[in-house]
Amino acid sequence: MIQRIFLPGLAAGALLFAGCAAQNAAPAPGFQQIVSEAGGKVFPAVVYIQVVTGNLKSGRAQNDVVSGSGVLITPDGELLSNWHVVDKAQSIRCLLNDGRAFTAKVVGLDKDLDLSLLKLDLPEGTPPLPYAAIDYEDRLTEGDFVMAMGAPWGLNRSVSIGIVSCASRYLPEGTYSLWYQTDASISPGNSGGPLVNTDGKVVGINTLGMLMGGTVGFSIPAPTIRDALPRLREYGKVNWAWLGFQLQPLRDFNRDIYFDFPDGVIVSGTEPGSPARKAGFLPNDRIVAIDGKPVTVGTNEEMPGFRRMLGLLPFGKPVAFTVVREGETVVIDAAPVAKGEVEGEEVSCPRWGFTAKAINRFDTPNLHYYRNSGVYIYGVSDFGNAAQAELRPNDILVSIDGEPVNTPAELETLYRKAMERLDTNPKATFAVLRNGRMIQRVMDFSNDYEKE
Repeated sequence: MIQRIFLPGLAAGALLFAGCAAQNAAPAPGFQQIVSEAGGKVFPAVVYIQVVTGNLKSGRAQNDVVSGSGVLITPDGELLSNWHVVDKAQSIRCLLNDGRAFTAKVVGLDKDLDLSLLKLDLPEGTPPLPYAAIDYEDRLTEGDFVMAMGAPWGLNRSVSIGIVSCASRYLPEGTYSLWYQTDASISPGNSGGPLVNTDGKVVGINTLGMLMGGTVGFSIPAPTIRDALPRLREYGKVNWAWLGFQLQPLRDFNRDIYFDFPDGVIVSGTEPGSPARKAGFLPNDRIVAIDGKPVTVGTNEEMPGFRRMLGLLPFGKPVAFTVVREGETVVIDAAPVAKGEVEGEEVSCPRWGFTAKAINRFDTPNLHYYRNSGVYIYGVSDFGNAAQAELRPNDILVSIDGEPVNTPAELETLYRKAMERLDTNPKATFAVLRNGRMIQRVMDFSNDYEKE
């Protein structure tokens, strides 16, 4: 049963999703008042965000306008949203609940958490803004009522209500965090808006919604935000530490893998050149303690928390790992390094009809397998010169006219030289690596498809 509840003082309705067992039950006394008061504490702090982004995915540089949501968390204009809402933003405009509009700038971004911290550009003398309190305690349980606020489908000032379906949902996309799963409606445009409890506090940031025979939505939990927020303010990113472990929980139902150990986490492998490999970790090592503190990752649901703990270790400081190897206990010291950029630098080559990006072990692990550095074709224009030459996205650029391509800067130099000889020799030979096979393609770029 779907019952629409109109909250006093709120412009949009809230959807109450009742379970099968409660379909005929009357609402608890005072429930609507509880929801209304809780929503009223946060709703004035909800922000509609409109972003102009630079997009190279189509094979040429173009501007797109996207929208999302956010929530003010300080009276001087700090707000939380998603990374994917403001990624590659060229301009950001924010509409407050009271109708005022401000531009904003990015303070910090983290792709791994899909989290962003923004700051409104407020004129001097602006009175304190309404803001929402965050409940950083991990107290949500299945069945708790929550509200999802934001601007679904660009319809600002909207709120929906549901329950927490799962308080610790594991998704492979969540490297460092579990998710709150809710049946409160989270649609495109809700991204970045707050998930709110019945106390009127933010307990998560809405990130992902799917229609799977009903509404399934996911939010970043407040405890994860608590760990990330100070780093976003200080560094402009979380600045994750990296050791290069490939890890396996003790029990994995989906893979039908079960280790008969009471504690620890299994090392299934290490990345080439990583601190873990240099320190001597081997497949099937079982880490049972870090700096003397016992660790156990029994299931996939416990893995993001363990990775987050590793990711927040200080750079360059050796960490003592207690490891069980073939029945013997050994201690291995390894010093984490900065994870670095998780996405490669982008380049646009409009006359050639493609865009390119630097290979990155985190963003493109399938290409990093073939080359641990270099440049690959990111997007190809449908009717451009690259398409005519049968170049494809994910082709790794090895050389152009015999000149090696190892960095985006080298590609830009070769493109500039090609444009300088456009009138005399508008052809180029591309050597690319495609699915591990070396192939060559000759491009005639005498036609300017951008103008046609």
